[in-house]
Amino acid sequence: MPTLQQQIQQFYDASSGLWEQIWGEHMHHGYYGEAGTDRKERRQAQIDLIEELLKWADVQQATQILDVGCGIGGSSLYLAQKYNAAATGITLSPVQSNRAIARAQAAGLGDRTVFQVADALEMPFADQSFDLVWSLESGEHMPDKQKFLQECYRVLKPGGKFIFVTWCHRPIAPPNPPLTSDEQKLLEKIYQVYCLPYVISLPEYEAIAQAQGFQTIRTADWSTAVAPFWDVVIDSAITPAAVLGLLSSGWTTIQAALSLGLMQQGYRQGLIRFGLLCATR
Repeated sequence: MPTLQQQIQQFYDASSGLWEQIWGEHMHHGYYGEAGTDRKERRQAQIDLIEELLKWADVQQATQILDVGCGIGGSSLYLAQKYNAAATGITLSPVQSNRAIARAQAAGLGDRTVFQVADALEMPFADQSFDLVWSLESGEHMPDKQKFLQECYRVLKPGGKFIFVTWCHRPIAPPNPPLTSDEQKLLEKIYQVYCLPYVISLPEYEAIAQAQGFQTIRTADWSTAVAPFWDVVIDSAITPAAVLGLLSSGWTTIQAALSLGLMQQGYRQGLIRFGLLCATR
């Protein structure tokens, strides 16, 4: 049985090429306005998510950026260009890392970007190396959430900013009820398809961040603003190009495509949440 790390690597090795072909370089949700009702082109929605996050976190400038779970370099290259900064991206997938390097060269950013295969729970960087640590939808893959936030804190420069966006489940601390068995079953299915060990609630992440020593912590739930993303993904998965791509990209990718409705259902039930956390060191 492959380890969780190997499963994640294999999942993204197999599916990233198809995702790029159908969706482009950004492997994350799109932003559809605060109420989730704005109609917009899907790639624009993904860029809008980055811009809205930067606005929400009040990022004025950055010189050394770390993108944790960088995919094929979508956010890393966007941020490097926007802030005229140096960017480093890490991923478990050699396929993603190589593609990110190629995309950086093509964009003329090869001299100030680095992409490498590395484990976010044991980052190969010195303490206090980056003034912006960016993690957009990779935290859900982390088997040790505490260790992950600890590592992000360790590599962040004093005064630097941490922007963390991740899939969560709904809050469960009183007065909220605990997760029902039906909710747990739906989560288990999502974990299995997307190679996730488990997810936690946003208040739990906030408590971990406080314990690590992060300062000026802010959180937000943008579930409503991003939920339409899954409807759009499902629509795009039934085009001839997508179906052909799926057939050639292997069972794990096919299974993920067939299971897109699970995330849609999770959002509709209020179980899946899109959690944001911003903090400084």
